[in-house]
Amino acid sequence: MDRIQKLKEFLAACPADSFLKHALALEYIKTGDDEQARQLFEGILSANPDYVGSYYHLAKLLERTGDTEGAVHCYQKGMEAAGRVGDQHAFGELRSALEELTF
Repeated sequence: MDRIQKLKEFLAACPADSFLKHALALEYIKTGDDEQARQLFEGILSANPDYVGSYYHLAKLLERTGDTEGAVHCYQKGMEAAGRVGDQHAFGELRSALEELTF
């Protein structure tokens, strides 16, 4: 059974699990389905704005698909979330990615 199908089965049992949704979004990126990945990342962040890891991956997706303004906004929101939860490592990664994009 492929990973996407297995993750969907897990999500059927735990539909609010942000970790499973994040993992599924990453699998969609691997298959080139950016729209499904984007929807999942946006859903995660809407329901759980402190799920810091999704900001980075959503911003990278936006950057890759040409939405630079959206990517900048996402990196900034991710930095705010990382600051709230005290995740300095994630804050640094988000700041680095933002600086690389904007400078």
